[in-house]
Amino acid sequence: MHFTVSKSALLKELNLVQGVVERKNTIPILSHLLLESVTGGISIKGTDLDVSLTTQCEAEVKEEGSICLQAKKLFEIVRSLPEAEIEIKVEDGEQVKITCLKSRFKMVGLGKDNFPEVKTLEADTVRLPASLLATFIGRTQFAITNEESRYALNGAKFEISTEGVRMIATDGHRLSFIQKQDKFYEGETIDVLIPRKTLNELARLAAESDGTVEFAKDDNHLYFKVGKRLLSSRRLSGQFPNYELVLPKNNEHRAKVDANVIASAIRRVALMADERSHSVKLEAANNSLKISSQAAEVGESHDEIALDYSGPDITAGFNAQYLLDFFTVISDGEVYLEFKDGNSQVQLKSGTENEYDFRYIVMPMRI
Repeated sequence: MHFTVSKSALLKELNLVQGVVERKNTIPILSHLLLESVTGGISIKGTDLDVSLTTQCEAEVKEEGSICLQAKKLFEIVRSLPEAEIEIKVEDGEQVKITCLKSRFKMVGLGKDNFPEVKTLEADTVRLPASLLATFIGRTQFAITNEESRYALNGAKFEISTEGVRMIATDGHRLSFIQKQDKFYEGETIDVLIPRKTLNELARLAAESDGTVEFAKDDNHLYFKVGKRLLSSRRLSGQFPNYELVLPKNNEHRAKVDANVIASAIRRVALMADERSHSVKLEAANNSLKISSQAAEVGESHDEIALDYSGPDITAGFNAQYLLDFFTVISDGEVYLEFKDGNSQVQLKSGTENEYDFRYIVMPMRI
């Protein structure tokens, strides 16, 4: 194998593939990338057996071939090189010579036969805007559980129907729901669970694209084709909770507030919250919202902000971080807090966004 490639082009693809490479190194070959040169360019593949990414890079190929190289070390080498053409050549079996101007490196490679098979896209695809998927992931992934034992919650539920697209994530204490109603697809409803790591990598790919993502599935795998890059993933199995039972039906008491103002107040008050529960108390009454927290070993804090609210007095406790997660994605404009009472879940919605139906539900805490 022998080719030359521009540093910027190669570095960009190597950077994207780093995310899927196995970091724990339990199987040595999974810390490697498979590079294959064919007429017109090179193919780069990385996998951890659950998630795989295949991408292409334009290059001047002088000799076709393949080699497996340690992913992190190759990335570090390419990143350190000057902005110029890079020559990569396999010599003496599996010895690889990397040359850029007067910089020279030699790496020990492994044969292609050592690398696991990477799934390819063969099923029919559904085209979705890359921007839509990037937004969906950004507004749901923070609600995914960190408990690995709750297997079905270690990802997001993704539904595509003739009416539109939905994505939902929950950890049992809060739920994030987003949908876009539009005619993206005609056929039977698609209902799959996308693992957390796949969502992370898909978000990176979607952010790089201003076009569409081709989505497909088979019995065991999910596929996302973004331009010249193909992300494949094992499907997450298990029973996702019936989220429609969690979506509030009668939260009739609505309060309107500026997102930046309430986020800043919660952030200040949470400085004195209990380190285990992170609880803050919200008291809505007479067009004001009082926010407070206390921890016996630390002290207490109080703040008060203006609130557009004329309903009955409501007092409820919530995990401050759960509330702040919402304000990381809705950071300005007006937001609505919708209550039934102080013992039921609160629903947070943007007051200025019309493109998506985005709802965030947080269960109350004892105070």
